[in-house]
Amino acid sequence: MKFTKPLIIVVEDEYIIALDLKEILENAGFSVVTEFNSVEHVIELIEELNPVLVILDVNLKMDKDGIDIGNFLLDYDKTPYLYVTSYSDSVTVNRIKATRPFGFINKPFNEIDIITNVNIVINNYNHRNLDVNRKEKTDEIIKDEIPFIIKKTIQYINCHINETIEIDELVKLTKWEKPHFSRMFNQYVGMTPYQYILNKKIDYSKSLLIENNNHIIDIAFELGFNSHSNFSTRFKKITGYTPEEFRKINNVKKWL
Repeated sequence: MKFTKPLIIVVEDEYIIALDLKEILENAGFSVVTEFNSVEHVIELIEELNPVLVILDVNLKMDKDGIDIGNFLLDYDKTPYLYVTSYSDSVTVNRIKATRPFGFINKPFNEIDIITNVNIVINNYNHRNLDVNRKEKTDEIIKDEIPFIIKKTIQYINCHINETIEIDELVKLTKWEKPHFSRMFNQYVGMTPYQYILNKKIDYSKSLLIENNNHIIDIAFELGFNSHSNFSTRFKKITGYTPEEFRKINNVKKWL
């Protein structure tokens, strides 16, 4: 097989989700392969096609799962990879962490999260040998290193998504001035740091609303919102539904 655009292999056996990822990535200028019949087949495709990125789901309804592929990629050490999964329990997360992925996206995802993470992971991998701590840099090298710095702040957000995240804490990770940080973040991610944090919290709350029966007020406080009403207002502004409506709709879908 020959591809005219950078190739991404998507390892997702839920047809609708795979199709959604394929459409998002192709619209962003990538070629995408989503068809496979086993974990062993995926490994063969990786070795044969040399993709610029592999996107992994965890649960593949097979003898092996996406984390087994992650372990292969860790040893293979030629291709970056990230996970897109709804699993957030400590056992699965610890298994994922052991494979040292380049990114992690919670389901349900949105287009901006996919595009942002994909572009940052690919860019960081391509420039992985740069020394980001050196003091003397040309303008070109500084430009190349910006995604590394932005990724550091995104990783912090992802690891602290169930806490109150202050923009000043993110600024400290960059050693930039706050206005410059905000401009660079907006330029590379397509939204302000505050908007990104809010979107990530709402995305994560969707998973919590679908996957467990915790009271909505408990979910709101778990994610660092100061009240149920504050959480509900922001959730509805982004999704078009209240948390209660969203949970009811998705609980119905489970039984269809």
